[in-house]
Amino acid sequence: MKTRILKFSMIFLSSLTLVVTSCKRDDNDPGPEPVDLCTNGVQDPGEEGIDCGGTCSNACPVNNTLVGELEENTTLDATVSYQLTGVLSVPSGVTLTIPAGTTITANGADNTQNYLVVQQGGTLNIQGNAGNPVVMTSASGQPGSWGGVVIAGNASTTEGSNATAEVGGIVYGGSTDNDNSGSINYLVIEYAGAQINSESQFNGLSLYAVGSGTSIENVAIVNGTDDGVEFFGGSVSASNFYLENNEDDAIDWTEGWNGTLDGAYVLNTADFSTAVEADGVNNNPTLNNLTAVSTVGGTALQFKKASGATVAGLTLTGFDTKVELKDPDQGSFTNIQIDGADADDSASYATSTLDTNQFAWAGGNSSNVVVLSGSTSSNVTLDATKTYFLSGTYSVESGATLTIPAGTTITADLETGDAVSTYVVIQKGGMIDVQGTASNPVIMTSNANTPGSWGGLVIAGDASTTEGVDATAEVGGIIYGGSNDNDDSGSIDYLVIEYAGAQINSESQFNGLSLYAVGDATSISNVAILNGTDDGVEFFGGTVDASNFYLENNEDDAIDWTEGWNGALSAAYVLHTADFSTVVEADGVNNNPTLENVTAVSTVGGTALQFKKSSGATINGLSLTGYNTQVQLKDPDQGSFDDIVIDGVSSSPDGAYLSSTTNGDDFAWIDGEQNNVNVLTGQLSSDLTLDSSKEYLLDGVLSVEAGATLTIPAGTKITADSGAESTATYVVVQKGGAIDVQGTSNDPVLMTAASASPGSWGGLVIAGDATTTEGVDATAEVGGIIYGGSNDTDSSGAIDYLIIEYAGAQINSESQFNGLSLYAVGSGTSISNVAITKGTDDGVEFFGGTVNASNFYLENNEDDAIDWTEGWNGTLDGAYVVHTADFSTAVEADGVNNNPTLNNLTAISTVGGTALQFKKASGATITGLSLSGYGTNVELKDPSQGSFDDIVIDGASSDPNANYNSSSTGASDFFWAGAESTETFVLPSTVSSDLTLDANIAYLLEGVTSVESGATLTIPAGTRISAASGSEATATYIVVQKGGMIDIQGTASQPVIMTAAAETPGSWGGLVIAGDASTTEGVNATAEVGGITYGGSNDTDSSGSIDYLVIEYAG
Repeated sequence: MKTRILKFSMIFLSSLTLVVTSCKRDDNDPGPEPVDLCTNGVQDPGEEGIDCGGTCSNACPVNNTLVGELEENTTLDATVSYQLTGVLSVPSGVTLTIPAGTTITANGADNTQNYLVVQQGGTLNIQGNAGNPVVMTSASGQPGSWGGVVIAGNASTTEGSNATAEVGGIVYGGSTDNDNSGSINYLVIEYAGAQINSESQFNGLSLYAVGSGTSIENVAIVNGTDDGVEFFGGSVSASNFYLENNEDDAIDWTEGWNGTLDGAYVLNTADFSTAVEADGVNNNPTLNNLTAVSTVGGTALQFKKASGATVAGLTLTGFDTKVELKDPDQGSFTNIQIDGADADDSASYATSTLDTNQFAWAGGNSSNVVVLSGSTSSNVTLDATKTYFLSGTYSVESGATLTIPAGTTITADLETGDAVSTYVVIQKGGMIDVQGTASNPVIMTSNANTPGSWGGLVIAGDASTTEGVDATAEVGGIIYGGSNDNDDSGSIDYLVIEYAGAQINSESQFNGLSLYAVGDATSISNVAILNGTDDGVEFFGGTVDASNFYLENNEDDAIDWTEGWNGALSAAYVLHTADFSTVVEADGVNNNPTLENVTAVSTVGGTALQFKKSSGATINGLSLTGYNTQVQLKDPDQGSFDDIVIDGVSSSPDGAYLSSTTNGDDFAWIDGEQNNVNVLTGQLSSDLTLDSSKEYLLDGVLSVEAGATLTIPAGTKITADSGAESTATYVVVQKGGAIDVQGTSNDPVLMTAASASPGSWGGLVIAGDATTTEGVDATAEVGGIIYGGSNDTDSSGAIDYLIIEYAGAQINSESQFNGLSLYAVGSGTSISNVAITKGTDDGVEFFGGTVNASNFYLENNEDDAIDWTEGWNGTLDGAYVVHTADFSTAVEADGVNNNPTLNNLTAISTVGGTALQFKKASGATITGLSLSGYGTNVELKDPSQGSFDDIVIDGASSDPNANYNSSSTGASDFFWAGAESTETFVLPSTVSSDLTLDANIAYLLEGVTSVESGATLTIPAGTRISAASGSEATATYIVVQKGGMIDIQGTASQPVIMTAAAETPGSWGGLVIAGDASTTEGVNATAEVGGITYGGSNDTDSSGSIDYLVIEYAG
């Protein structure tokens, strides 16, 4: 080029001389303007392109688009950013060379037409290095957005020679097993795996019959939608593969591949299919040093059909299934040899020697997933940004410290070891430093998420224990115990331990935190232990103190000590919502440890404190809620309640303990159930709104004081503590206080008792300021409650959709609680939709007052369903009373007659008894009354004082001999309260207009029910119709006449049932439908049963629809 440029200059100079000579006569002529050859739009001599490069200062633009078929050997330029816009094909005889540091970005419009393919006979040379790998990626950064790299070779495959690949119509396969398709070194492939259809997909690297002459090493394939690498037959070997988050299989082979893969690391932190999938005939390929880690469970190795392999060096961490035979009728574990033995899904595999640090060049997350196993004799500091798996035992030896920063999570991997060999142990002389915070606690958990699935944290110290010096622990053969009571095993702050408590046998178990002879220089605070199968924390001797412990649903004991522990535990909150043994179990000699401010709550009863042998403790501040037994001496011949001092006095097995200042709110840093279980007790002096998503335990008396309002949203449940004194357990709204119960028919508020026994608590008591014959500021017969005044419009709040169960605690024969006790409540109070069931005294009792109420359901209250006294003069609208067990009355009225009103009262008894009883001079006006099943309908208890004339029913004086059936209130009005209908309706003989039945009512068929032409009988899901046992079988059936319709709307869970009360085959005639379609009997034929007319010419006639119908005992 320089020569060409030089010649051009000499010619130009000669010409210029001639011009100058010929123009010499005109010295003022400037001559022609010089021409800028770099802007003339022509590729002049000396330029590398049109007006660029060479003699021009500006470089020529580079063509960086890769697409189409290469026509000659091509070497890319690492300084150019290449765009792959379609299929780039390297044909036979052509070599594509890609130097280190080159980046190719797939950017095609069609994902499945955007890939690099090396055809049979073509060659690819990728020359990356660890510092500058070749990178092939996607512009979209989305998995599956291009087809990756495909290489077609000439080696053998079970598909034969010149087979056609499932992608791109690529031809592959032959007989040259040492075929050479080039070399790959340090290649990163990202976001490949384009999907053609459910059967055909690209992979990151697809190797079709590639021969052993090809060299492939140091390849990273990440974030693909299909396989990382798939071998379709061939004999190629490969090494050092890093495969992360490929959504199908990381490594896949089929068609008889028989090469070797040396050193592969598979990481799955998102959903995937398998780490390895093998398919087809077994040509026994070899895998050496395969390490696979999953943070999301899943299957590691899956072998289909008769496939197999020889695996030498295998480590699997975090998988649910290690080895799977997909087709056990074709394959065998003997075809899969792992470390010289048949594969075994129950085995632990941890033999790979692969160093994951060798893949730092790949830029993946391999360095962020670390397996803890074995022992450390030097200091180790974990990294909260990494994921840690505990594989087997991790032992911190004497002289070493394990430091765990805030926010670190360690997950016990139950696929690499069994539960009893998977734990962290700080050996005697070793130390742990857990540096959690309230916002970032350290978490030790299990990938099984199952209680008892690992051994938790064990610390062995050098303090004293009754087992002596260098004792051997019941777990792990750990040595503990000495004479240094101020021994220091480190510090723990804000630690969560989950799912621990592995069981060795009935006598030996791990706990969440096992402290063996730990000394008092060790600092332990802010620890949460949840969902373990054995104890939460157990102290085996030692002198260590601990504080701020949260212990939830540990199946044995929350807190346990033995071997003479004499430290202190301050501020502990224990929660039991599932079966357990105790809150505290103490055993062995009494070294008098101290517990301060321990709060324990149970929703399932059980035993709180249990002391074995001669053990004891000093407890300052104790609150126990929901337990059946408060304090128990397991060995009363050895121990004494005097050795257990609670708040300065000897303990009592039935004591009421509510002195702890610790509550669930102190542990907001824990995502436990304490946020969902709250204890209600004491005085409420300011407004409080409950939360329906939480569970509330009533422990003792909750008193809503004057000026305060208790708001209870729809769906809230309050459970009275079964371990508390029944007559000292109730909710009271004091005079001047208010309650706002905001239930709905779908979500009523429920007040119940943990014991589910009638009379186990005192129910709801409201004291108002309205008038009562007891005067102003009277004292109630229960609780010393003050009530009564002169404000008849007083408001104590509102109640809507409330269920009260198991109330009516008995103080003595003269004084009892009720379900709802209304003391001088004023008419400004709103009370509607209340159900009171299974109480030992009255359902509702009005002690004076003027309050009105409506829609009451009262079932099996053992004394009176409705009771009033002290001159109540309000109204009760719509009440339904059910008695199926012994009781006193449906209504008891007592005292002076202020003539209250009852509208639409229905009362039903299956056990006889008295319906309405009026004492002294009491009376009432009743409009709408239905009484069924009572031996006595109306009774004057004191006829010398009262009169039937004072009891006006439907406008007339009451009559003890009259039948009353005028109320419009039915059980169906109270299905929101779980009311069971005692009403039975007889189906009409003729249905001449549309009729819809009610699934909540029992129907009786006493003859023929005929659905006439033009009418539809609709029967909802769950409806039951019974043919009466006394009816003539042949005259008892349902018939849908010609032109009539039936619509049976049953479901699988609630079919419609048509049966017979006699439960005898042939006891009724079933269901008959007559239509208008054609029959050989002609038009308007007469059926052989019932003279029913049927038949016509309308073959598309509709008689309705039937779905999920059961018919019994017909024929």
